[in-house]
Amino acid sequence: MKLSEFDYNIPEELIAKYPSEKRGDDRLLVLNKQRQTFEDKMFMDILDYFKRGDLLVVNDTKVLPARLFGTRKTGGKVEIFVIDRTKYPVEALVKPSKKIKEGEVIVLENGEEVIVHGRTDLGRFVEFKRPVNEVLEECGHVPLPPYIDRPDEDNDKQRYQTVFAKNIGATASPTASLHFTEDILEKLQDKGVGIAYVTLHVSYGTFAPVKEDNILDHHMHSEYYFIDKDQIKLINNARNEKRRIIAAGTTTLRVLETLADEFVNYVPQGFCYGGNLFQGFEGFTKLFIYPGYKFKMVDGLITNFHLPKSTLLMLVSAFAGKELIFDAYKYAIENKFKFFSYGDAMLII
Repeated sequence: MKLSEFDYNIPEELIAKYPSEKRGDDRLLVLNKQRQTFEDKMFMDILDYFKRGDLLVVNDTKVLPARLFGTRKTGGKVEIFVIDRTKYPVEALVKPSKKIKEGEVIVLENGEEVIVHGRTDLGRFVEFKRPVNEVLEECGHVPLPPYIDRPDEDNDKQRYQTVFAKNIGATASPTASLHFTEDILEKLQDKGVGIAYVTLHVSYGTFAPVKEDNILDHHMHSEYYFIDKDQIKLINNARNEKRRIIAAGTTTLRVLETLADEFVNYVPQGFCYGGNLFQGFEGFTKLFIYPGYKFKMVDGLITNFHLPKSTLLMLVSAFAGKELIFDAYKYAIENKFKFFSYGDAMLII
């Protein structure tokens, strides 16, 4: 399967550089897989496509202020985007990487010095003199993706987080869920729709470009996930009762599909194994979903419009069918939908 099969042209003006004026005030393209149709709606209309007993599963990760700015001793400007704070030294994207020598000292905006070391598969190792979390909280910026080519603003601190963001650790937002408001969630629950929460700390690996011509040669970077035992029970009950499970975002879908077999063999709440009380599913996923994948857990997907040649575009092509997805993208471009992280939404059912 060739990378070129997942390419398309997106006009620059359709890339959303800012969120909508009001959260939830976005457009929604609804794709029906069985009928091979799509409808042009507003995001609030998503309520019409849920029914009593459905389970909406969302990712409650919270985005770190993972973007740092500093200067070289020569005065040149440097951006450091932390992508893995669990390593020591931490792994980061550094710009301009080619000009910065190994062992070079960068002075951050707060006067703190960090040292740039050797290269990694994605970026560089960067050494901090105190815990990186403290530095990020003190002078970190919202880690807007590269195609939002502007400095972050105060509004981004709120709008690049979901309304249910809880567990901090992501370096990118689960953007499909940025459309949800407290009011929409409340209306869904009033309708008899359940809501379950999973955590996947979205990282740069989700958006890392595919460089191989044959997509089967691409390797996903791992991302941490956790699902609490109470949430497992909600999801497993819906699955056993054959109620629809609708994932908010590709990150949520990847967690559920990663754990499909574990859900089948679900350990009841209170089970004690090896002297340890079962708390939930925890681990790292490298699941790469592309056309031909057989879905086991998820019946519907809420997502945004994705970058050309991206693993996320491959995932939605697997879920809805490549032909339907590309027809929908063509319609969205012709009808001026907004694309990518701060763009409009799609519901696939």
